[in-house]
Amino acid sequence: MAADGADAISFGTDGWRATLEEFTEPRVRMVGQAVATYLADEEIDGAVAVGYDARDHSRGFGEELARVLAVNGRDVTIAERDCPTPVLAWTVRNGGYAGGLMITASHNPPEYNGVKFVPEDGSPALPDVTDALEARLAEPEPVDHADHGSVAERDLVTPFSDHAVEFVSTDLDGLRIVYDAMHGSGRGVTDALLKRGGATVSRLRCDRDPTFGGTPPEPVPERAEEAVERVTSGDAALGFVNDGDADRLGVVTPDRGFLDPNVYLAVLYDYLLDRDAGDAVRTVSTSSLVDRVAAAHGHTVHETAVGFKWVAEAMADHDALCGGEESGGFGVTAHLRNKDGVLLALLTAAAEVEESIDDRADRILETHGDIHQDRVSVDCPDDRKQTVLADLEPALPDSVAGVPVADVNTVDGFKIALDDGTWLLVRPSGTEPKMRIYAESGSAEQTEELLAAGRELVEPLI
Repeated sequence: MAADGADAISFGTDGWRATLEEFTEPRVRMVGQAVATYLADEEIDGAVAVGYDARDHSRGFGEELARVLAVNGRDVTIAERDCPTPVLAWTVRNGGYAGGLMITASHNPPEYNGVKFVPEDGSPALPDVTDALEARLAEPEPVDHADHGSVAERDLVTPFSDHAVEFVSTDLDGLRIVYDAMHGSGRGVTDALLKRGGATVSRLRCDRDPTFGGTPPEPVPERAEEAVERVTSGDAALGFVNDGDADRLGVVTPDRGFLDPNVYLAVLYDYLLDRDAGDAVRTVSTSSLVDRVAAAHGHTVHETAVGFKWVAEAMADHDALCGGEESGGFGVTAHLRNKDGVLLALLTAAAEVEESIDDRADRILETHGDIHQDRVSVDCPDDRKQTVLADLEPALPDSVAGVPVADVNTVDGFKIALDDGTWLLVRPSGTEPKMRIYAESGSAEQTEELLAAGRELVEPLI
């Protein structure tokens, strides 16, 4: 039977996150014990790596995990400083670790913290693993003292950076870049990597502030205004913004300001296709623009449910070049099947040297058509979500906003593809008591019309 307090621990889309009222040391120790038990039960040998972000108490929580694993007989490597999640994930995969644990609440406000388990291949944990961990939540169970493992502190950033420079292998030749760490764990990592690659880097919010300056560290336009102003005014050729644990990337260009992540994925894939052949992966809520790029090169895009764990799985299943999601998470398979806002910044800078991101985006949109995507949310209690989906299925229309329905995809909710290439998606939020409605078309006006039609479908069912 699970220990007292374990019922508050739930591994959602990307680990367990909670406010510090619920995210406590006793519960963190339960997670450590669950990982130790799981690895033992699965006979997965080896040490465990532990990383942590720049939040208050994150180092302390990481040390608690290290202690629990050590008293279970596991050797542990703990990062010497707060580090990006992709650095921890790459370390796990490249260093032959049994797995890793990362203390982070990513882009959530400072009153939150979280923990995620990274399996030995460095990719996000799938539900069969997180379900197994939840089933093993318990108070720590020390082994005999003679069998305790060791805990060693180690620099995880330098080996990762060495790999990144070798992987990208481009001289940035003084390229002027503005980098915004949002006070998170990318500071001194992403900026240093860009400088090492030859760029001239201007830094924003590159001091550690566990409160993130009073705003959630999320790379979205309204929270990256200074970087946008600096780049669009001509101070730099390119800008990058990381979230709190630097697994997400916002890109800023002179012509577009904060680049639509949907367009960025198409740009990234187009750049990778210059060097190699292969498919791409995206979530169901991500633009089909990348599909048009793939089709023009004789390749396929594989669509997954929302959540990078599904993207990472499909990247392996289809030997894809890359994968991404509209929320700013992108990965390159040859590097790591996980989100990485650090190496992707260096790779994007290399793409800029070859052909400006704005010019490449212009060429893609001129060739394949413009996109306008948006979403709205409708309040819906969590216990009503599945009922709403069940009731929606027989109510699906033959046309939406006057355009006939061509297909319905049920990989995550209902994605209604229309004859003119536009689409409407209805799916339950995985983090809030809401139903999400997404739409994409060639114009802002048509997208608004599609979203209104989606509301008319959903609201009567709640």
